[in-house]
Amino acid sequence: TGPVLEALAAAGARGWGVTLTRFGLGVTLAALIGLYAVLAVRWTGAGSAWATTLVRPAWQPPDVVFGVVWPLNFIAMAVVGTAVTVGATPREGVLWMVLFGASVALALGWARAFYLRHRLGRSAALLSLAAAVTWALVALTASTVGWPAWVLGPYAVWLTVASSLAVGYWRLNESR
Repeated sequence: TGPVLEALAAAGARGWGVTLTRFGLGVTLAALIGLYAVLAVRWTGAGSAWATTLVRPAWQPPDVVFGVVWPLNFIAMAVVGTAVTVGATPREGVLWMVLFGASVALALGWARAFYLRHRLGRSAALLSLAAAVTWALVALTASTVGWPAWVLGPYAVWLTVASSLAVGYWRLNESR
């Protein structure tokens, strides 16, 4: 009975490890999305007067589109992150969260560089990197939990379009 009890105890310990990892992933997901939303709103609002003085790329959508798209993006992040937290292995979940954290950090770097520092070239590079990392996140999502990649795809498309806008702003306003 000694080896059987030891095997059961080891299985229970692994179960708790998985549970704690999933809990940690859920807390991290909520913290990253919350931080992303709060800082993005704060930083974009702080520099919006300056941004209105810039020459806009011809393909920029109307401002109302941003107000519709961003809440949907945050909902998509929460849905996909939850699906990964619940459905992926702990190792896959941690890798996913690292990529998601990198995407968030790069996107926030764009907001800070663009709206607070007025560094258009740097902001374009940061947002382009955020888009690339997010496409890698879509691929990882597809390989680990499947269907949620379709939910995250529109966010990656949005970042790609936003990256082209950031490059457009940089090119149109280089002399500033």
